[in-house]
Amino acid sequence: MDTILVVEDDQDIADLVTLTLQEIGLTVEHCLSGEVAIEKLAINQYDLVMLDVMLPGISGLDVCRQLREQKPEQVILMVTSRNSEIDRVLGLELGADDYMTKPFSVRELQARVRSQLRRVHILSKISQQQHEKQSPEQYLTLGTLKIDSMSHLVTLKGNNVELTSTEFDLLFYLASHPDQVFSREQLLSSVWGYHHSGYEHTVNSHINRLRNKVETNATKPEIVQTVWGVGYKLCRHGVAA
Repeated sequence: MDTILVVEDDQDIADLVTLTLQEIGLTVEHCLSGEVAIEKLAINQYDLVMLDVMLPGISGLDVCRQLREQKPEQVILMVTSRNSEIDRVLGLELGADDYMTKPFSVRELQARVRSQLRRVHILSKISQQQHEKQSPEQYLTLGTLKIDSMSHLVTLKGNNVELTSTEFDLLFYLASHPDQVFSREQLLSSVWGYHHSGYEHTVNSHINRLRNKVETNATKPEIVQTVWGVGYKLCRHGVAA
C-alpha cells in the first residue's frame, strides 16, 4: 500500500486530504510543519510527499529544496494558493514534480496523486524486469548521451548528470524519440500521465531545469530545443560525439 506524507498546517484541510486519499486506498501520514516533515523524511520512505508552500517556520519551498538534494527521486506534489504564481514557479524550479492550487476538487486531487503513483509503479516494474533479465536494453545511448533506465543514471560526454525522477522521465522520453517534436500537452500526457488545461507551465519549468543540467549554454540550447509554435524535441545532433 502506497504511503503519502501530507505536510499541511491547516488541520481542517489536512483532515479532508487524508480522508480523500484514504478513499483510494492510500496510507496517509500528516505533519503540521516543515521541521517535522524533514525529520520524518530523514527516517521514513514515502511514495509521495504532498507539500504546502505556506508553512510556519521552514517554508514548503525550503523543504522541497532540502528534500530534492537529499532524495532526488522523491515524488513531490506542491500545493499553492490560487493567486501565488511565483510560488508555483519557484516550486517547480526547486524540483517539485507537479503542483496543485487551492482550492482544488477531491476528484482532481485523487487523479493527480494516482497519476504520479502510477508513473512510479511503472518505472519500478520496468526496473525490476530489466534487473531480472540483466538485459542491455536497459541502456539508451544517443551519441554522447547514455541513460541507464534501471539505475536512473545519466551521463553526457562522460560526465554524470544528476536529475530528479521527473527530469529523468522527461529526458528519457525525449531521447527515446530523437528529433521528434512534442507539444506541451503531449508531454503532459506521456510523462506526467494526464492532460489538464492550465498546467502546461509544469512542462516549461522542467524543460528549463533540464536544460540547466545538460546544456553548455542553457540560453542557447543545442540538445533540448524549442520548435516555436509546436513544442520541444531532443536534437540528435546536439548529443553527437
